[in-house]
Amino acid sequence: MPAPEAEKLAYIHRHWDGLQTFLTDGRVEIDSNKVENLVRPIALNRKNALFAGHDEGGKAWGRIASLIETAKINAIEPFAYLKATLEAIAAGHPQHRIDELLPWNFQPSS
Repeated sequence: MPAPEAEKLAYIHRHWDGLQTFLTDGRVEIDSNKVENLVRPIALNRKNALFAGHDEGGKAWGRIASLIETAKINAIEPFAYLKATLEAIAAGHPQHRIDELLPWNFQPSS
């Protein structure tokens, strides 16, 4: 089995092209703290999910909670987003245009 140092050097060698981009492009951040800080506060009520009642209920709850948190990240009021999205689906919004209903594409009405 190779020494840990050899494994690390082999890893660097395999990813050298990406590392070169990182080292030569000043626009690339040295860390991903901005993304990590965005994701960290999204706990989605860890313990509350234990009381979903059923596996399918838990999955549905997870989907809704994810949509709510994604709306918040995109500076959209979650209730307005969910209301408008569910109304659009009920009114027959075409499935092939589902991307229009994603939180980052939502255009709130005045």
